Amino acid sequence: MKQRVVLALGGNAILQPGQEGTYDNQKANIDTSSDSIAAILKDGHELVIVHGNGPQVGQILRQNELAQAEVPQQPLPVCSAESQGFIGYMMQQSLKNRLPEKNIATVLTMTEVDGQDPAFKTPTKPIGTFYSEEESLALATSKGWTMGEDAGRGYRRLVPSPKPKAIVEVDTIKTLLANDIVVISTGGGGIPVVKEEEQFRGVAAVIDKDSSALRLSIDVEADVLMILTDVPNVYINYGKSNQEKLTALSLEKAQQYYAEGHFSDGSMGPKMQACIEFASLGKTAIICALTDAVDALAGKAGTRVVG
Repeated sequence: MKQRVVLALGGNAILQPGQEGTYDNQKANIDTSSDSIAAILKDGHELVIVHGNGPQVGQILRQNELAQAEVPQQPLPVCSAESQGFIGYMMQQSLKNRLPEKNIATVLTMTEVDGQDPAFKTPTKPIGTFYSEEESLALATSKGWTMGEDAGRGYRRLVPSPKPKAIVEVDTIKTLLANDIVVISTGGGGIPVVKEEEQFRGVAAVIDKDSSALRLSIDVEADVLMILTDVPNVYINYGKSNQEKLTALSLEKAQQYYAEGHFSDGSMGPKMQACIEFASLGKTAIICALTDAVDALAGKAGTRVVG
């Protein structure tokens, strides 16, 4: 049965931990991801692909810093837009090579956030280069950045992570889907913007990709929200002797496990939160490994949360 699927692709699908961020490495990873995505499309489903961009934005910011004596630095929203463009290009090319008969479009996507979101008062999301304590103090003074120590590795710039309010290009995305076009959009959670007097303005922030994928899934009236990770299932008591794999979950059971603290804020927590909210609308949310995507849609793999 044909379904409209929003597929949220984790950052590891583009750049593996410890890999050098070369074009060849990233393209090879995307080619592997595209094999699974193409299989979904061959089954006749409508598809919107959302992807992460953390390593790529960090790379662009570092290039900015190293070249600032010769080339003007660009603000964070512009760097986010750059990453959407080049990741979208790689994905679009890779999928087109596998499915030449398919029309595929990358949509540069803005995500509206509330300028009064409490996140703007307490920046928590580390981005960019690692600095010494002395360097971080100088940057806080000279640029007004909020700096914070990151896992004993040094100091990094901290930016807000507000909740997504609306996907600005949603009508464009819906039009493309209605015309059987595969859409790549909302990369990195979307370029954060606020709306003031009917005018959009970019802000220095990072939006959680899975939260934006949820917002997009609701707005395009998707049947399925699928979040792809580097593990085949969600687990409770993860890493303990009583670890238990979860396959099919009712909304109530998923809410119970979430409330009991089984899913950490830094990894599975936001993914399960998005799945619970989507399932509360009477829809199906899935978390699975990239290679299991087709079987997971058929109910044969992954963890499903059903409202």
